[in-house]
Amino acid sequence: MPNSPPVQRTEPHASLSVFDAVMIMVGLVVGIGIFRTPSIVAANVDTELEFILVWIAGGLATLIGALCYAELAAAHPHAGGEYHFLSRAYGRPVAVLFGWARGSVMQTGAIAGVAFVLGDYLAQLFPFGSHGPAIFAALSIIIFTAINVAGTGHGKRLQVAITFVELGAVAAIILIGFSFSGSNEPTTLSDPSTNAALGMAMIFVLLTYGGWTEVAYLTGEIKDAPRKIARVLVLGTGVIAGLYVAANIAMLAVLGLDGLRASDAVATDMMRIAIGPSGAVIVTLAVILAAISTLNATIFTGARVYYAMARDLTLLPRVGEWSKRGETPANGLIMQAGVALALVGIGAGTRDGFQAMVDYTAPVFWGFLLLMGGAVFVLRWKQPASSRPFSVPFYPLTPVLFCLTCAYMLHGSLAYTGFAALLGIAMLALGAPLLKFQRQDSATALSVPPRPQPALSPTHQATQKDVHHVDAS
Repeated sequence: MPNSPPVQRTEPHASLSVFDAVMIMVGLVVGIGIFRTPSIVAANVDTELEFILVWIAGGLATLIGALCYAELAAAHPHAGGEYHFLSRAYGRPVAVLFGWARGSVMQTGAIAGVAFVLGDYLAQLFPFGSHGPAIFAALSIIIFTAINVAGTGHGKRLQVAITFVELGAVAAIILIGFSFSGSNEPTTLSDPSTNAALGMAMIFVLLTYGGWTEVAYLTGEIKDAPRKIARVLVLGTGVIAGLYVAANIAMLAVLGLDGLRASDAVATDMMRIAIGPSGAVIVTLAVILAAISTLNATIFTGARVYYAMARDLTLLPRVGEWSKRGETPANGLIMQAGVALALVGIGAGTRDGFQAMVDYTAPVFWGFLLLMGGAVFVLRWKQPASSRPFSVPFYPLTPVLFCLTCAYMLHGSLAYTGFAALLGIAMLALGAPLLKFQRQDSATALSVPPRPQPALSPTHQATQKDVHHVDAS
């Protein structure tokens, strides 16, 4: 019998310019969070100046973290991403717990959070009682999971168009806010107890900047990445921070700090005041379209965690099956939807379902991000002679600042959140028994399934976007 020809593996082609990569980064980060989180941030600061300063601080923290991720991705490129970095730095048990955390806390919490944002804005058009947002959130998860199980893809052009809709809505907020002729007096709270909630404000600011963790994966596709990755990160962060700061100044000009605090749909309320009901309807439709895109992409990519974990474990083997009919991890999608729907049910019993989902994910997210920052030091110590095409500038100061930021955010997410945060930690702890079910012959890095077709947008295809995003970003 003749020998089979060697399998030809397709490697990423370095075809992205600095401009291309910056646009991808902006598309990754700028999402629906900017249409929901400003009200929660405003409720946790004392003054309008403090409100703007936390958004600037969020941009600086994003840049510091992205530079640390760039070193890890350039020195240890792998489709497993954070799973691979953690495995190399701390061993497979930590990586397995990370995979469990993504599947049970971070990714599913992000799906539920995005679904609640979609529900909040749908409720503006179709009032359905006090539980309307939760009902819409649950229905949206069911519908888009079913679409993905069936293998129904959506075109790249549509995804690019939706990104421009998001950016267009942010641009409209900035332009209308800066041209608004009304006035709002600066507000200052007399109750000093709100100072203790500054950590909570930063949690939501950095949530809105979410998505930067994926940018490091572009190192294999940027032309002359070792020299240009830093330029991409600095320019991209500058553009994003500029958009966010300008948008929040514009919303303050129209709504004021008290108006922001009272709103669950800041973009709609701002447009209603500035240009009337027609403007509110237009921006609401734009946000709904953006939320649908983000939710669908988050569901699509999230199920790959279940698929990969099941292939590395002897438990739940059917979850690790890939559906040939729809070219999707169908069983993983169904399991993911079940967890996300349970979280929607929990969020429905709280005052704000979206905030409950952020509380649920925040401690686990920042705990693992702290480990990622520590991985920069650990891998330099373990592999001092390893090639580093990109080295984080001002080492060790930059990763130290990143770790301190993560530690502060971890503290804040534990100190200023409620029951949902404890539930997220308990869910992480429930993953410990999984370590007994590791396949002895499995690779030390995350299994990566075949890429389904048709693909997502160029952005999602290049990065396999992680939406702890809630993107909400």
